[in-house]
Amino acid sequence: MPTAARIHYSLHEGGRPAGLPLVLIHGSGGDHLSWPPEIRRLAGMRVFTLDLPGHGASGGPGCQSVPAYAEKVIDFMNATGLFQAAFIGHGLGGAIALTLAIQYSQRVAGIGLISCGPRLPIAASVLENAANPATFVLAVQALMDLMRIPGSAKTLKDQVFKRLASNRHTLFHGDLQACSQFDQSASLNAVQTPALVICGTEDMLTPRRFSETLASEIPAAALQTIDDAGHMVMLEQPRRVAALLSVFLRTIPYLPGS
Repeated sequence: MPTAARIHYSLHEGGRPAGLPLVLIHGSGGDHLSWPPEIRRLAGMRVFTLDLPGHGASGGPGCQSVPAYAEKVIDFMNATGLFQAAFIGHGLGGAIALTLAIQYSQRVAGIGLISCGPRLPIAASVLENAANPATFVLAVQALMDLMRIPGSAKTLKDQVFKRLASNRHTLFHGDLQACSQFDQSASLNAVQTPALVICGTEDMLTPRRFSETLASEIPAAALQTIDDAGHMVMLEQPRRVAALLSVFLRTIPYLPGS
């Protein structure tokens, strides 16, 4: 995997070099493999799939806040020569994408917010358990319970649990702290780019009402709900999510060289 600004990433050259670049930002404790191949290799798109600092193949510590992660993404764009891109984020990644759209609007052509919300509260008990290596697995299990991955997707559920539990507890705790401190409720009307909001109807970690708030208060937003899906909706129903993203991205105005 190539590296830019100390961020490792995969690159799918599926679109025209002058076309709209797409940047995928994973959620708490994730990495580029948190995105299924159907989205990492989205047809007709040039897709950059990041490992946030401290995650996956990216070394060093993670960040302690959403704005700090957003700054790292801007550093990545500067290092790769991307002035503007569309951003698709899941959970914490959605919070980063939303923050980019508010604080760095000229760099953002559009955003996709998957299993996200204007705020991402984390229970105090989960934060406390995540901070202690002896109880870290309890925090992971509590979050898994809220994700509501369907019972029929046992293999996926086991994979997600294993991936989250393999994190350094300090890194995962930092991500959860960043989520807990995040709140853009008062700034949603400042988002001037097109936005697609996607949620699984069974998700209790970022429940449907969070997505409904995003869609109702972001001026140019649309909501798509996916029945019988939980928090990891893009892994549970990758083809459906990829199809929704493809349609959305084709609607975004973009001038080559922007």
